[in-house]
Amino acid sequence: MSYAICSISIVPVRTGSSHSSEMASQLLFGELVEVLETKGRQWMKVRCAHDNFVGWVAGNQLKAITPSEFERFQQHFAYSLELYHPLMGENHCIPVVMGAQFPAFDGMRFRLEEDYFTFSGQAVFPENIEATPEFILKIARRYLNAPFLWGGRSPMGIDSSGLVQMAFKLAGIALPREASQQIYIGESVGFIEQALPGDIAFFENKAGRIAHCGIILPNNEVLHAYGRVRVDVLDHYGIFNKKQSRYTHSLRVVKRILAGKTEPKAAPAVVPEKVANQVQLFD
Repeated sequence: MSYAICSISIVPVRTGSSHSSEMASQLLFGELVEVLETKGRQWMKVRCAHDNFVGWVAGNQLKAITPSEFERFQQHFAYSLELYHPLMGENHCIPVVMGAQFPAFDGMRFRLEEDYFTFSGQAVFPENIEATPEFILKIARRYLNAPFLWGGRSPMGIDSSGLVQMAFKLAGIALPREASQQIYIGESVGFIEQALPGDIAFFENKAGRIAHCGIILPNNEVLHAYGRVRVDVLDHYGIFNKKQSRYTHSLRVVKRILAGKTEPKAAPAVVPEKVANQVQLFD
């Protein structure tokens, strides 16, 4: 068994072993994969460690790691909370996006083989995250106006299930990649009136298949990726787009991932000047 790490900003995960194949997902810097198969000199069929998604990746966009490094990097890493920020090497930089992972990060630096990198932006260790609706909504809102991109998982381009997955991932909750799989996670909410901020709304297409999802906000609104990441009105019929004066998505079900959680807490009136946990700095 062999393993690898995404060593550049964003890597396409495709449905086939060619650059012309459809992009079904993406790897962000520092995310890990298990290599299932190789084809020719370039292509690798991989299983993504964070969500078990299987697809094809160009091998020259990954860096091989040992099984022990794979285990260690899974246990000890930090997430970037910056929308877009440079990762500084000795003689170069790598622009990374929100959700990138820094393996064996010490709070300032980490190492990949012979290369050392420094990150001066906001980062958080998973063990310091409290998965609350408040935090998930803060994360999700940072993607506002990101362009829609089929298979995308970054602020440079993202799809609806990628938006939901990334908001929960950065809150320390792993979800599958596709909406048709995400719908099986969590508890069903009987009526839309009982939905809480942070719940996930799932929508069906004309064939009755789950094809879209979004994160419920206060005041009967939903944040989702449709053309761009946007906020629209939500009711028991689905998503109503005021600009188009029509329903764009038909509601199937609402699921609650954070069972037992209540509505988001109010933000504190005063933020201390010095904090030990960078999550407290994140607005």
